[in-house]
Amino acid sequence: MNATTTQTRHISLDALRGFAVMGILWVNITVFGFPEMAYISPSISTSGSVSDIASWMASFILFDGKMRAIFSLLFGASMMLVIERASATGQSPAKVHFSRMFWLAIFGLAHFYLLWWGDILFLYAASGAAVYLFRSWSAENLIKRGVLIYIISSVLLIIGMGTMFILQSEAAQPGASQEIIDEFALMMEGLGTSKEQLATESALYRGSFVQLLTDKLTNQVFDPFKNLILGPLETIPLMMIGMGLYKSGFLLGQGNPDLYRRLAVWGTLIGGIIFSAFAWLAASGGFEIILMMNITQAWSSLPRLLMAAGYVSILILLIQRFAHHPLLHRVAAAGRVAFSNYLGTSIVMAFIFYGWGLGLFGTIGRAEMILFVLSTWTTMLLWSKPWLMRFRYGPLEWLWRSLARREVQPMKISG
Repeated sequence: MNATTTQTRHISLDALRGFAVMGILWVNITVFGFPEMAYISPSISTSGSVSDIASWMASFILFDGKMRAIFSLLFGASMMLVIERASATGQSPAKVHFSRMFWLAIFGLAHFYLLWWGDILFLYAASGAAVYLFRSWSAENLIKRGVLIYIISSVLLIIGMGTMFILQSEAAQPGASQEIIDEFALMMEGLGTSKEQLATESALYRGSFVQLLTDKLTNQVFDPFKNLILGPLETIPLMMIGMGLYKSGFLLGQGNPDLYRRLAVWGTLIGGIIFSAFAWLAASGGFEIILMMNITQAWSSLPRLLMAAGYVSILILLIQRFAHHPLLHRVAAAGRVAFSNYLGTSIVMAFIFYGWGLGLFGTIGRAEMILFVLSTWTTMLLWSKPWLMRFRYGPLEWLWRSLARREVQPMKISG
């Protein structure tokens, strides 16, 4: 492989990761600044104004789940790259891989308990440990089986979530038994959307750090592990697909240009139409919570994969077209330090919104939150490249690498 190919390969993976880590914030900022269920519906914790609804729709149609899917694909690709490099340098791939996953899990748990309930690192560590079993599969097998598992998981999720409608209908019948009514009431209580529950949640996040930590260690102590019940059903197949797309050269920009163009057009178009239809259905249904749970958590899973494929293809075409553009290299730099940017964003957003910081939880409109997103994007683009001109790794990448290798890694670029 010549130097140009190697450079393109790194630009492709890093720039894609940079786009993904920036896009994830657009989605996540809602649940930094509002109760969890505000992510599901624009009518929760906000006035439901035109700007609230428009902001929710833009996030749902353009970003929701797609950035996470791309991040999962890239995690699988990066994992495969690390395994290959370990083998090439005479190291034990298993030792290198599982050491990285162990420390990633520790980072994830610290992220969850100390900063933010929406951590994905622990889930990625557990899923990454599982997909190591498939490392020797061919690219075709990884992609085909990954897509098949993803489709089966999505269908099962759609069926499972659909039972909410059945229970809702049964409880609304004139002769409904008390058992059915109680079961429906318990389900609704579990969603946490009553005024009292939302007020309690808001008060918690406006409280002190000690209050938040105490709640995590009492009421939410097992939540990261509970997330392993359903979370891997999406994450594992996406990582498998990412491993396959890396092996095939697709994520490195080595695929058929016509394939990139077709996926860019049809994946984005079909997925975008379906998501737009779901957004229209949500608005037509008055953003009723059970409908919203099904739309956002189940029905959108299949078109999400289409849009993720379309986005990746568009980005690869842009990367190839603007390979030497300074902005692209800044995005790639943000991707090289994506771990630091991801956790750094949590620190900044928790400080802005939580009571131990500025305490703006629940006080900023959805549309105004976009200003925080744009300013954070700007910060990522401004600091990442200058840092990497002086240092080999981002600060948290260096810490992760040093812990995984059990020795302090060289940080500063000599000369």
